[in-house]
Amino acid sequence: MGRAGDVGAAQLFYDRRMTSLWRSTVVTLEMIKWEHSVFALPFALTGAVLAAGGWPTLRVLGWIVICMVAARSAAMAFNRLVDARLDAANPRTAMRALPAGTLSSGFVGGFVAVSVMVFVLGAAMLNRLTLELAPLALGVVLVYSYTKRAPNPRSCEK
Repeated sequence: MGRAGDVGAAQLFYDRRMTSLWRSTVVTLEMIKWEHSVFALPFALTGAVLAAGGWPTLRVLGWIVICMVAARSAAMAFNRLVDARLDAANPRTAMRALPAGTLSSGFVGGFVAVSVMVFVLGAAMLNRLTLELAPLALGVVLVYSYTKRAPNPRSCEK
């Protein structure tokens, strides 16, 4: 492991002495599965290459990545917020951060708000059209949390 007194990476992130904000941030990143954003990047970047008719500038690629991660983070955190009561009632999901009380609804709501602001900033940095379409994109990714509950017509068949 190392010399006496060395702190492993896991202990660094989960040490009880770390500040509440740091702990909440780490738990939030786990809750939204931020590492899954890496798997979504090829889709965003492929769209950027196709839209640009070649490789966009690094500046544009950077803002696209920021927008994609911010929108996905807002959507995932909002979904956990909306589903907190359902998650608490389900034994499989009852230990998620919100139902377990590891994170407060206020903290997660603040995280959603900051993610939305970062997305809008990124959209504004890309161009006017992306800024104008930002509310539509946010509407789609946030409303999904409710639409997934719509009854499946096939589930009503006997």
